[in-house]
Amino acid sequence: MEAISKTSKIERIIKLTLLTIVGSILITISAKIKIPFYPVPMTMQTFVILLIGITLGYRMGLATVALYLCEGIIGLPVFASSPEKGLGIVYFFGPTMGYLIGFLVAVYFSGLFKYDKGPINAFLKLIFSVSFIYIIGIIWLGTLIGWDKPIFKLGALPFLLAELFKILLLVFLIPTLLKTKKLIKII
Repeated sequence: MEAISKTSKIERIIKLTLLTIVGSILITISAKIKIPFYPVPMTMQTFVILLIGITLGYRMGLATVALYLCEGIIGLPVFASSPEKGLGIVYFFGPTMGYLIGFLVAVYFSGLFKYDKGPINAFLKLIFSVSFIYIIGIIWLGTLIGWDKPIFKLGALPFLLAELFKILLLVFLIPTLLKTKKLIKII
């Protein structure tokens, strides 16, 4: 009986480790692909952050985003503009650090919420979750480049239309994502 218990614990650890690694790979891929959009090209990074929260829950979501951030900090070219704009800790402490830290808060809330009260409720929860990426990002950006600059215009406004699109897409996909979440727990 004890051998079965140890085997199931090892299988669970392997499953959770693989899910975390796959999630960090998805974040990296979503950071590298730029999709033409108005007024600026968009990545699907915030989409994947929220998707991970919804499908993996807040604990695994936090582990996945933390792994992604650690990969970038140690110098792997996982961030959106790396290696072109630098690598590692130097890139991390640049203008996008607040947004990257905001990923942790966004994945936490998107993973914590239940999505069983309809699409409008889900939409509001996702808006709430993603807002932390921009709030923390703008605070860091203002601290870094100075509050005399048009921080909101530089750090949030160009991306809001794309965020609306991504959140609407997620709201549409939530029933499928919740089925995926149940499937992941079975495996």
